[in-house]
Amino acid sequence: MVEHSLKNSVLPPADSPIAVRRRKWRETKDRIAKYGVAAGGLGVIFAIVLIFFYLLYVVVPLFYGAEIEIRSEFNAQKNTATHLTLNEYNDVALSLDMQGQARFFAADSGETMLIPTLPLAEATVSSFGKGDPSTGVFAYGFENGQVLVFKQEYKISYPNDVRTITPRIEYPIGEATLALDSKGKALNFLSVQSNEEQTTAAAVTADQRLVLSSLIREEDFMDEDEFTIEQFNAEVPLPTLVETTHLVIDIDQRELFLADDEGYISFYDIQDIEAPRLVQRIKAVPSGVDITTIEFLTGGISILVGRSDGQIDQWFPVRDKDNNYTLHNVRSFHDQTDPIIAIAPEYARKGFVALDASGQFGIYHTTAERTLLIEPLVATTEAGKEVAIAISPRANGLLSMTPNGQVKLLDIDNEHPDVSWHSLWEEVWYESRDKPEYIWQSSSASNDFEPKFSLTPLTFGTLKAAMYAMAIAMPLAIFGAIFTAYFMSPGMRKVVKPTIEIMEALPTVILGFLAGLWLAPIVEGNLPGVFSIFIMTPIMIVLTAWLWTKLPSRFRESIPDGWESAILIPVVILVGVVSMMMSPTIEAWLFDSNMPQWLNNHGVGFDQRNSLVVGMVMGFAVIPTIFSITEDAIFGVPKHLTVGSLALGATPWQTLTRVVLLTASPGIFSAVMIGLGRAVGETMIVLMATGNTPIMDFNIFEGFRALSANIAVEMPEAEVASSHYRVLFLAALVLFIATFIFNTVAEVVRQRLRTKYSSL
Repeated sequence: MVEHSLKNSVLPPADSPIAVRRRKWRETKDRIAKYGVAAGGLGVIFAIVLIFFYLLYVVVPLFYGAEIEIRSEFNAQKNTATHLTLNEYNDVALSLDMQGQARFFAADSGETMLIPTLPLAEATVSSFGKGDPSTGVFAYGFENGQVLVFKQEYKISYPNDVRTITPRIEYPIGEATLALDSKGKALNFLSVQSNEEQTTAAAVTADQRLVLSSLIREEDFMDEDEFTIEQFNAEVPLPTLVETTHLVIDIDQRELFLADDEGYISFYDIQDIEAPRLVQRIKAVPSGVDITTIEFLTGGISILVGRSDGQIDQWFPVRDKDNNYTLHNVRSFHDQTDPIIAIAPEYARKGFVALDASGQFGIYHTTAERTLLIEPLVATTEAGKEVAIAISPRANGLLSMTPNGQVKLLDIDNEHPDVSWHSLWEEVWYESRDKPEYIWQSSSASNDFEPKFSLTPLTFGTLKAAMYAMAIAMPLAIFGAIFTAYFMSPGMRKVVKPTIEIMEALPTVILGFLAGLWLAPIVEGNLPGVFSIFIMTPIMIVLTAWLWTKLPSRFRESIPDGWESAILIPVVILVGVVSMMMSPTIEAWLFDSNMPQWLNNHGVGFDQRNSLVVGMVMGFAVIPTIFSITEDAIFGVPKHLTVGSLALGATPWQTLTRVVLLTASPGIFSAVMIGLGRAVGETMIVLMATGNTPIMDFNIFEGFRALSANIAVEMPEAEVASSHYRVLFLAALVLFIATFIFNTVAEVVRQRLRTKYSSL
């Protein structure tokens, strides 16, 4: 019977058909598994590389410079155009000259479309003024002190589905001229602005007086069709020893800037039109340098000052510590060397085009401090003359006309001038701010908005969230894993480890929801109690452990080995309950019954949804990741190492610190880095548990905005292929690269730790 049983249990011979068939099937399965795993790994790598290159594909156009292409070039009749405009379709232009003639013509051929007759009343034109380019308002000043205000308009129709543009001239305050100077002196310099409610004109007369007039339309609140026009006038004497060279009014008709031949700029507040106030007179250029042109940047906050040395300065009023506005030169452009003879600001962005006396023109953007292009525009024979230039409302076309009638129409490709390394990562001095700052503010209800695309506060917020989350998660997860893997009984470990690991299955959107709507109000209302828990819990744990050693050995031995930690459960619960119960008493005793208000009064800002709440909840979310990997690494240390160490006389604690932790250190480090990567990329908790404000402050009671949360919030609203859209992809690329760096560093360090301690 024994021989028969042994005979039946012997494997078939190696060369038998059954054995050969089994070996082939096993080899086939091994080969399938081998190539399947390899294909899966290569697929993951390919997907990651594909994601990287797609992000790069979307982001790279942000850093392209501007490009131009000549669409049309022709010679028109000899023209002395003082001013040019170009419509948004780059097909209709308007030229205005000092003889009072206006001419609409085809921008690509010069063919005349309309020559309107302006009601000049046989007066001699002495000056020309223009309003903001977006308004299309102009004015002629006459030698008798009168002013004619008019406006260009384009009517668009589609007969037979063909777009037809019909230009015309309108008169905002009527066809009658406005008596700007009551003394009837010639108006040498003129500026005008007009909107539906108000029209303001300012001029410098031949006898050096600044005269202003404002017509305000007041509607009857009972009947919108009924209105009255009220006129306000003012006169300001100017220094007689200097000669005015430039005069401009902002689009809101609140500020006036006047430049003179000594290089000074006078800044007037004209909100009260009857009482203009000189705010400041400042030397804008060094001695030996002249102011050659002044234009408002779009929005009417900044002025662009062209100089005879080719430099262009941006100035805007800044509020000082006494709440007074003073002009500051916030940035300069030095890429042109010849005198700047013309500046054309863009209609909707903080960019502009400048032409110098050598015929070179440059395309610039102020916020990004970026020079996008320097190219020759007019022939050398025409350089230095009064060349008129116009940029289209969409900033994709440029028209130039020389006194000899040389006309050139250019197509401009300049999609993302407002993004640069400087605007993304360095401090930028934005309009209406009192100093350079890091700001993210991608949109606004105003058309004059200056986009603020600084990624620095978002990156700061990402790191801040990760720092506070890891500060809470690391000690709890690592020390918990050490105790679970090394000291805890197997029976208790079977309960604790799966319980903690299943916490990772909790959706982060639920955690964020609970953090923002449930935990944040509790923390705000019981702030002293929360800090008492943080302080008293470790103290009570140590005290409980010390008291445990003082208990009778008979009682201590009655508790099975590895189950001692269960005693801490009621201790931790008791600390939490007592701390929250004592919170109102502590708050009344130390913080005048309101700790958040007390913090605000002492210069520490407090928001209900803050970094403390995020750290607690995101730490809770990261703990399972770090705990599970760390516990597996420690539990996986070969038993012969621990047994050998104990056999040689080492204590369990010495064995843990000098053998187990060193051997498991590669896994522990990997756990920390994976947890950090999880914290950096977390979205929903950060989005829902913070104020989502992009500020840079390490204050634990202030909120922040992280890169991931910012992408989640703003991507649905971003216009495809816009600068905002591509910058959000850049934020995603920054996250991608950060995660890649973290993982690479983790792998390098892990391999070195494994090599170093592999001999144990």
